[in-house]
Amino acid sequence: MVLVLVPAALSASEPTVVFNTVSHDFGNIKSTGGSVSCEYEFTNTGDSPLVIVSVTNGGCGCTTPTFPKAPIAPGKTGVIKITFNPTGRRGEFNREVKVRTTGTPKRVALKFKGVVVP
Repeated sequence: MVLVLVPAALSASEPTVVFNTVSHDFGNIKSTGGSVSCEYEFTNTGDSPLVIVSVTNGGCGCTTPTFPKAPIAPGKTGVIKITFNPTGRRGEFNREVKVRTTGTPKRVALKFKGVVVP
C-alpha cells in the first residue's frame, strides 16, 4: 500500500472571480446633479476564499470605489461600488478602476463612461 500526502495548499484550488458585467454607461449626467454610482456584482466560483486586495480610484479624486474587506467564501457574491462625482467636469468621460484579487484573474479592469452635461 502506498500513501501519498498532499499538502492542503496544493490540493485546494484557488479562488476564481467572475463579474456579471465589467462595464457601465451612465449616459448623460448633469455636472450639478451630484454623484452617480454603479455596482459590479461578482461571484467567487473557486474552492477557497477570495480577497479583494485593492481597487484603484481611476486616477482622479472624482472616483471613489468601495469593496468588501472580508474574504468572499466559495459560491458567495460580493459587490464593488463605484461613485463618480461630475462636479466641475464637462463632456465625455471614459474611466476604469483596476481590481486586484487573490484569485484568478489577479487583475480585472472595471470600466464606466458617460457624458457630463451643463
